[in-house]
Amino acid sequence: MILQKKRNEIRQRVHARIRQKMAGTAERPRLNVYRSLNHIYAQVIDDSKGFTLASASTVAGKMKTGGNVAAAKEVGKLVAERAQEKGIKKVVFDRGGYLYHGRIKALADAAREAGLEF
Repeated sequence: MILQKKRNEIRQRVHARIRQKMAGTAERPRLNVYRSLNHIYAQVIDDSKGFTLASASTVAGKMKTGGNVAAAKEVGKLVAERAQEKGIKKVVFDRGGYLYHGRIKALADAAREAGLEF
C-alpha cells in the first residue's frame, strides 16, 4: 500500500514537470492519458480554454476489462476517431508521467494508425 502511494506521488511529480513544458492549444490540443489498474482513459484537451474536446475510456465503452493492451488500442482508436470528427488532426501527446511502454504505447500507436499526428 505504501509503495503504491509513493509510486503514484512520483508519477504525479513527473507529470507536473512535463506539464510545465507542454500545453495544448487550439491548433494542437493535448492528448492526455490516465491509466488505472483496471481502466485507461484518454482526453483531447485545449488548455488555453480549459476545455475537453474529445474523450474515450474503457469505462464508457462496452469493454469488459481495460487493464490490458487490447483495450488500450481500442481506446486509442476511439479517441482518434472522435478527435477527427471535431476536425483535430495534430495533437501533443501527454503520457501523464507514465513510462512510454505497454498500454500507453499501445494507445499512442493506435491513435497514430487511426490518423492523429504527434
